[in-house]
Amino acid sequence: MKKEPQRTCIGCNQKKDKKDLIRIVKNKENEITLDITGKKDGRGAYICNDEKCLERVIKSKRLEKIFEMQITQEIYESLRGAILDK
Repeated sequence: MKKEPQRTCIGCNQKKDKKDLIRIVKNKENEITLDITGKKDGRGAYICNDEKCLERVIKSKRLEKIFEMQITQEIYESLRGAILDK
């Protein structure tokens, strides 16, 4: 049986299976996007599919620290939409 890769949520710092988390990617053009496939090029960060984790990330500005850039409200809203859809 193949072992599932583990990643850490940037909101709650819990290790979970990669398939249970949402990947956020910053590419070379400094664009932030959601990566549903998990295969896009760039620096990635993972977050639980939980609104509480997202609120923690927004409040602590964790994404801004990880990607070393300003994160717009539009990106947070697209994340919120992706979390609420699941």
